[in-house]
Amino acid sequence: MKKFYFALDTVLRYKEQVLDGLKAEHARILAKVRECEQAIEELELLHRQCTDEFRQSKMNGITIREIHTYENYLESLGLQIRRKKEQLKQLRKKEEDKRNEVVEAKKETSSIDKLKEKKLDAYNKEVQKEDERFIEEFVATKRAMARLSI
Repeated sequence: MKKFYFALDTVLRYKEQVLDGLKAEHARILAKVRECEQAIEELELLHRQCTDEFRQSKMNGITIREIHTYENYLESLGLQIRRKKEQLKQLRKKEEDKRNEVVEAKKETSSIDKLKEKKLDAYNKEVQKEDERFIEEFVATKRAMARLSI
C-alpha cells in the first residue's frame, strides 16, 4: 500500500510556524511586562525611601531650598511612576491581544492536527485490513495448494 500522505501537511507546517512565531512574540511582550513591573517596584521603593528621608530631614531641620529639592524630586518620581504604570497598562493590553492571537492560532493548528490524526487512523485501519486480506488469501492459497498436492 502507498505511504501515508496528508494533503494539508504544508498548511499544517505553515500554521505551526505562525504559532511558534506568535508564541515567541508573546514571550517577548511578557518579558517587557515583567521589566516594567520591576521598574515600577524600584521607583516606588525609591519614592518611599526618599519620603522617609524627607520626613527625617524635616524633623532634624532643613532649609527651604532642600525642601523644594525633595518635593521636586518626589514629584518627578511620582510622574515617572505614573508614566510607567500607563506603559504597563498598554503592555498588558498588548500581551492580552497577543495571547488571544496565540489561542486562535493554536485552535487552527489543532483542528488541522486532529484531521490529520483521523486520516492517519483511517489509513492505518485500511493497512490492517489489507494485511488481513493478504494473510487470508495466503492461507487460502496454501490450503488449496495442499489439497492439490494430496
